[in-house]
Amino acid sequence: MSILEELNWRGLVADCTDTAELTKKIAAPITLYCGFDPTADSLHVGNLVPLLALRRFQMLGHHPIAVAGGATGSIGDPSGKTAERQLLTREILDHNIASVKGQLAKLLDFETKQNPARLVDNASWTTGISFLDFLRDIGKHFSVNQMVAKESVRSRMEDREAGISYTEFSYMLLQAFDFMVLNRDQNCELQIGGSDQWGNITAGIELTRKKNGRHVFGLTLPLITNTDGSKFGKTAAGAIWLDPKRTSVYKFYQFWINTADADAIRYLKYFTFLTAEEIVALETKHNANPGAREAHRALAKAATDLIHGAHATAEAVRASEILFGGELSGVSEATFNDIVGEVPTKEIEQTRLEGAGVPLAELLVHAGLCPSKGQARKDIEGGGVNINNVREAGTARAVTTNDLLFGKHVLLRKGKKNYVVVTAK
Repeated sequence: MSILEELNWRGLVADCTDTAELTKKIAAPITLYCGFDPTADSLHVGNLVPLLALRRFQMLGHHPIAVAGGATGSIGDPSGKTAERQLLTREILDHNIASVKGQLAKLLDFETKQNPARLVDNASWTTGISFLDFLRDIGKHFSVNQMVAKESVRSRMEDREAGISYTEFSYMLLQAFDFMVLNRDQNCELQIGGSDQWGNITAGIELTRKKNGRHVFGLTLPLITNTDGSKFGKTAAGAIWLDPKRTSVYKFYQFWINTADADAIRYLKYFTFLTAEEIVALETKHNANPGAREAHRALAKAATDLIHGAHATAEAVRASEILFGGELSGVSEATFNDIVGEVPTKEIEQTRLEGAGVPLAELLVHAGLCPSKGQARKDIEGGGVNINNVREAGTARAVTTNDLLFGKHVLLRKGKKNYVVVTAK
């Protein structure tokens, strides 16, 4: 299966220039690139589709270039935006690029001798070019009429209140310049990106033809949305980041586990390197019994393994199992801390737990799991109360410092899903 055939099977082709010619061209290894603007010090899951596409090309022998937008990022891409982006300083952009480089190393192979990936910063070829030189050498090849016709520009111009600044209007020229320079200096013949980049990509193709006399190609991938039309990678708490300091491994894993049933197979195709045979087998099981969530678990494991490694994935799985009643023995403090961030917490003075401790019924009321001690005793007698995921049926039971996990936490559960972490202070 060729790379284009695989991308088509996975539903990852939105538009392509001159498909027949590109099919012939990629019969042999070519150089391609995808750009990303370092607007934050971490990538997020919305960046994964084009970057994983670079890896798919690399796995089949092609030469990928990831272009960090040290120049374009200082301007701001109007594509998909309804308002001006906040301008970033050079210092912030440099910091973001350095931070993201380690994440790219998990997605692309920079070490292989055969076709190593390359990371370049487009500031390296724009620094030193004067404004007048850029207008004379590059700007003269662009028609304002054609630029205004591009969707990313037209949609902003139609909004009379927001509009578009000359700064963002010029973004297209800078991205086109990237393609021309990479073709001239690195023999790059293909640019890939999200479907909102189509206008910028075709502008680069035209500039490369006019300046270099070369025929190059563009390929866009679909912008991913959830089945309900909501933006992929966004939750009520915000974006799902690849940096575990921004989004914990547990939350990252849970994001994929909580994929809607209707999206599970689609996301397996988009975000994993499972083979067609493996995905078809999961699809068969999913269609027969979506409640078993085999596809969801395979998706979550593959995505988390890719970004955080198998050990971190195993810890996230362990944390998930604990919130479904799994045993706590041997759990690491880091894993338990992920749980603390996901369930309600209630503080208690540690001195109250010393000696005879606090009666369980009283602690259940304190934690807000029961409205009264009488109801708490009934829940305990009914077998619906757990301390650190161990069922407790004795109403005389007291909770003491001996029950503290890592010297500070007690996990209380009533029923199947009502958890509270009581933390001693």
